[in-house]
Amino acid sequence: QLQLVESGGGLVQAGDSLRLSCARSGRTFSNVVRGWFRQAPGKEREFVAAISWSGSPIVYADSVKGRFTISRDNVKNMVYLEMNNLKPEDTAVYFCVANTRGYFSASWYFAREYDYWGQGTQVTVAL
Repeated sequence: QLQLVESGGGLVQAGDSLRLSCARSGRTFSNVVRGWFRQAPGKEREFVAAISWSGSPIVYADSVKGRFTISRDNVKNMVYLEMNNLKPEDTAVYFCVANTRGYFSASWYFAREYDYWGQGTQVTVAL
């Protein structure tokens, strides 16, 4: 088993920045793709970003491209999401995810491709 724990969420003003962290513990897997999804009230879970074991490739949702940066530290078993120029529409619960299977049947963008999820951390962006 693998455990993912997010931290760093909170209430910020539009235009502010926030950094989310995700700590991994438990069983060690190789070539794990890590990423972030988010879910706003009344909406489906939405892909945000993902990063391969080596740090490349990295993919982003169009809605966050240029504002968010995903990174990872494999020594510390951490993944980060640096969020800049936050907008009210970024308000959501953010989930850390991992794909430990070593393959994707369709795309990095689909929630079903990730077999481990954290509990989520709330990010609220006020006007």
